[in-house]
Amino acid sequence: MKKVPHLSLSIVLLPLFFVLCIWLVYWLDWSYFYLQLYEFGIYPRTWIGLRGVLFSPFIHGDLKHLYHNSLALFVLLLLLQYFYKKQTSRVIVYGILLSGLFTWLFARTSYHIGASGLIYVMISFIFFKGMRTRYYRLMAVSFVVVVIYGGAVWYMFPSVEEGISWEGHLSGFIVGFILSVWIEEPDIPEKYYRYEWQRPDYDERLDPFMQCFDDQGNFVLKPRENSNEMKNPYRLGLPLIPVDYLSKYVEKL
Repeated sequence: MKKVPHLSLSIVLLPLFFVLCIWLVYWLDWSYFYLQLYEFGIYPRTWIGLRGVLFSPFIHGDLKHLYHNSLALFVLLLLLQYFYKKQTSRVIVYGILLSGLFTWLFARTSYHIGASGLIYVMISFIFFKGMRTRYYRLMAVSFVVVVIYGGAVWYMFPSVEEGISWEGHLSGFIVGFILSVWIEEPDIPEKYYRYEWQRPDYDERLDPFMQCFDDQGNFVLKPRENSNEMKNPYRLGLPLIPVDYLSKYVEKL
């Protein structure tokens, strides 16, 4: 049976690497070279603006923007790596590309920067994929995401807060749902049967242990005259009771 993976250093490396990258880009942009990298963001419906599909997740406008996205990226990438390890690379790659393209197609004419699109992809994917699997651990993770980031749904609507790309948020959320349907489900430990009674072809009438009980669940002590005739391994230690003795005992009740 496959077991739930243990938390290891390798699971932390990707979130840590991604967060360090966006902080390094911010430092180079605003604290050292003043490169004005916002021009490499998504600028809708222009050919030059397509480069932002790849570059915009690493560019942030201020420290508040960077801090909130860093924390969300680290937590969500950690959950994604731990519970959806085989799906992680596709969620990240397709999430960045598709959410960026949707933003480029439908967003307002302005520069759209930040990793929020990818964050909404992961929020949506983890929630909907967990609910679709109907596996209690992944459903619990879905509810944890709702508790932590449920309020983020309001930032997918226009005029909620000035200066945010609600189009990028909405695009990421839609893409996350699409990926939760399209990408295959993770390996679930319960699919690898641990006990015989978990198998779909299990028949309790053929189970030696279940034969020790009647239809009401009462333990049944069947009399036997010869222990060599007994083939049920669960009855080997039971005492031999003569039939006539048991009959007399029952008559006295």
